[in-house]
Amino acid sequence: MNNFEFQNPTKIIFGKGTIAKLKDNLFKGEKIMMTYGGGSIKKNGVYDQVKKALEGFDVIEFGGIEPNPDFDTLMKAVKICREQGVGFLLAVGGGSVIDGTKFIAAAVEYKGDEWEILTKKTTAEECLPLASVLTMPATGSEMNSNAVISRRATKEKFDFGSPKVYPVFSILDPEVVYSIPKHQKANGLADSFIHVIEQYLTDDINTPVQDRWAEGVMKTIIETAPKVLVDKPDYDACANYMWAATCALNFFISPGVNQDWSTHMIGHELTALCGLDHGVTLAIVLPGTMRVMRKEKKAKILMYAKNVFGITQGSDEEIIDKAIEATEKFFQSLGIKTRLSDYNAGQEVIDEIYNRFEKRGTVLGEHGIVTHEKVRQILQDRL
Repeated sequence: MNNFEFQNPTKIIFGKGTIAKLKDNLFKGEKIMMTYGGGSIKKNGVYDQVKKALEGFDVIEFGGIEPNPDFDTLMKAVKICREQGVGFLLAVGGGSVIDGTKFIAAAVEYKGDEWEILTKKTTAEECLPLASVLTMPATGSEMNSNAVISRRATKEKFDFGSPKVYPVFSILDPEVVYSIPKHQKANGLADSFIHVIEQYLTDDINTPVQDRWAEGVMKTIIETAPKVLVDKPDYDACANYMWAATCALNFFISPGVNQDWSTHMIGHELTALCGLDHGVTLAIVLPGTMRVMRKEKKAKILMYAKNVFGITQGSDEEIIDKAIEATEKFFQSLGIKTRLSDYNAGQEVIDEIYNRFEKRGTVLGEHGIVTHEKVRQILQDRL
């Protein structure tokens, strides 16, 4: 196990009716900007619950944050925060809204070109505090310090992270899952599953606590998926899905382990260039990553095959093939197609991603083992 330091300061308020507890966790006196997306919270009742809980607080609203939040949209919110002296941010939405709000928090006090927060991975010395009301389990952004932001004008998508953008608290009411469209739940399940994979399917450095925790989260996602995807899921299924999605990326399974994230970085490019949903891009890329990097990841893929899917019969190579097949079938069981050709993406997209990574000098994966040449092979596998 590697040396590590670990801290997660986010307070989680979990369960039915917990949106009402907003009023008990906010401080009056600060001007609050409430951020949200395209308006689904006004249809499913979340908006009304939040507004009721915010009675007596000084609140302004900023709606319209997109899936894969756009830099230019977020900069409009930054301008308003600066002009009106906003002191606290409240994100009401899924990962995109929370990610976008983290960027707003980091950009308000930043003195340089705000795009540098993403391209140079630098943040302001001071960030606005923020909290969240989660409406779409998927990204884990409600309990971590990371965010991913797009810039549609240039077809780019980058991540950033800072301990200063951990939410102060996050409210997780599993009843919000009832109104989520099936395809969005499918994307969330795939995204959560692959968050765990990125922290687990690397090299085996004897981290049994982290490994067993990761396997437990993955098995829970697999077992819960069909119960969540039905038209009327029960509360327990929604609660287990929501908590599994949070635990997939709240850093509890990653201390002391090597991490990959190549599937995510490649997926970001597919979203930027093709407009594909984030969860879809991951389901496309991961089987290729596993296949191309099977030698380097052999020990962990064998562990994964046995402990997650119960695959034990055959030679090592046969077990690896079965594990990759089982993984792809899981994504397909969610209703997600897993080939680039399913989305009319072909060789020109692969070439563009290859060229971008070559130009940037990008190396991905644990120990930088996924070069731009490997990226080409991974995507060629997914045609």
